[in-house]
Amino acid sequence: MGDSISLLYDGVRAARNQDPSVSRTARLSRAGPRKIANKVAEEATEVALEAATGNRDEVIRESADLIYRLVVLWVEAGVQPKDIWVEMDRREKLFGIAEKLRKTPLNEPKRDTTPVRLDRSRRRHAR
Repeated sequence: MGDSISLLYDGVRAARNQDPSVSRTARLSRAGPRKIANKVAEEATEVALEAATGNRDEVIRESADLIYRLVVLWVEAGVQPKDIWVEMDRREKLFGIAEKLRKTPLNEPKRDTTPVRLDRSRRRHAR
C-alpha cells in the first residue's frame, strides 16, 4: 500500500504542473487548498454514506477517490507520504496499533464543561 501511495504522490506532483485543460489534478491544484480540502471532505462524506448503506462496491470506489484527493491535499500542504508513515509508526509504538490519538493527553485533567448561568438581571436588551 505504501508503495502505491508513493507512486500516486509522485504522479500528482508531476501532473499538477500540466495543462489544466487536460489534467484534473492540475485543475484541482490550481483551485487552491480550500477547494482541495472541500473535495477531501466531500469524498469522505461519500465513503461514510456508502458504508452506512452497506454498498461495499461504492465504498471501494469512493475510498479510492478519497485517497486520491487526500494525496493531492498532501502535495499542496507539503506533506510527504513518509511523514504520514512516521506518525503511524509512532502511534503503533505507543498503542500497539496505529490508532487515532485522543484529543487530550491521558494525564491532562478533564475541563469543566458545565454551562455558566448568566445573571439575567444584568443582561441588557438591545431594542
